[in-house]
Amino acid sequence: MFEFTLLAKDKTSDARRGRLETPHGTIETPIFMPVGTHGALKAMTPAQVEDTGAQIILSNTYHLHLKPGEALVEKAGGLHNFMNWKKPILTDSGGFQVFSLPKKRIDDHGVYFRHEVNGEEIFLGPKEATSIQNQLGADIIMAFDECIPHPATHDYAAQSIKKTLRWAEQCLKSHNRSEDQALFAIVQGGVYEDLRQECARQLVDMDFPGYAIGGVSVGEGLDLLKKVVEYTAPKLPENKPRYLMGVGLPEDILESIDRGMDMFDCVIPTRYARSATLFTSRGKIRLTNRNFRRDFYPVDRACSCYCCQNFSRAYLHHLFNANEILSATLSAIHNVHFYLDMVAGARKAIEQGCYRDYKNDFLGAYGFEG
Repeated sequence: MFEFTLLAKDKTSDARRGRLETPHGTIETPIFMPVGTHGALKAMTPAQVEDTGAQIILSNTYHLHLKPGEALVEKAGGLHNFMNWKKPILTDSGGFQVFSLPKKRIDDHGVYFRHEVNGEEIFLGPKEATSIQNQLGADIIMAFDECIPHPATHDYAAQSIKKTLRWAEQCLKSHNRSEDQALFAIVQGGVYEDLRQECARQLVDMDFPGYAIGGVSVGEGLDLLKKVVEYTAPKLPENKPRYLMGVGLPEDILESIDRGMDMFDCVIPTRYARSATLFTSRGKIRLTNRNFRRDFYPVDRACSCYCCQNFSRAYLHHLFNANEILSATLSAIHNVHFYLDMVAGARKAIEQGCYRDYKNDFLGAYGFEG
């Protein structure tokens, strides 16, 4: 049911071109995964998401567990049927969300926290997170890990990876749908090279079908992000997919592709869209600015998305000023399409053996000075 094939390696970098077969379709990598936390991308229908070129989307275990609950989703025929998305889905284990909560209590078994609505105490551990994801029915599910803050001491991070490794073993033992769900492990260890590599080594020994690097979207910045990927990615199996969690901005993704990562997710495209910030090949623009009031060009003349082919910056400026819901929809369509077009260009460049030229040209036109 699951097979990852490495199709090409770039001649100028560590970038990889791959293909991941899943029960709900093929994923061409490198790929960006739009985030539908509650089982929906904000302001977009599934058909609109598919039209952007999306091959896989991400939903969140923690939020779906709280509402509507995994039992209801399972009764509906699983997450694919529930949200009418026919392509692959990945569910995060909820570790990042749980560990960002106030007043949580962590022990060796998992995390205790309060329900955000009724205040009831809830426990989430590796067995529970795996069971919930088994019921939700996503194609790719994630092991429950401890996501530590930045900065963290070496001693704290060292104790944390011991917990993450124990929990990974428990997730493997608890996983009861290996025939149609791939369980990915998550490498933790903060910004410490020795801990990242040790965590990766032990997880690779457990033989998961895919591996993620977690804990790199907690405020460490691009320079540290690049370093973490540089000394972690080479320790992951070449014949299995590599997923960088929660990343990020275009420059983050392109630099991480350069360093051998395959899969990415982030809420940035849709979140920025709702605040009138749109990505273009020449950099970000804020459509609520007055200078767009009489600008009848599309958001990006180089873009083929539904928004750019049919509407002007002046119209979107008007929609945002009028507080029309359509402003968020059109902007989200554009931003998600922008990200997916960017990684499609990366795939083509890797096949042609000129990825670094593509990255440098893209970021140069975009106006990023790294």
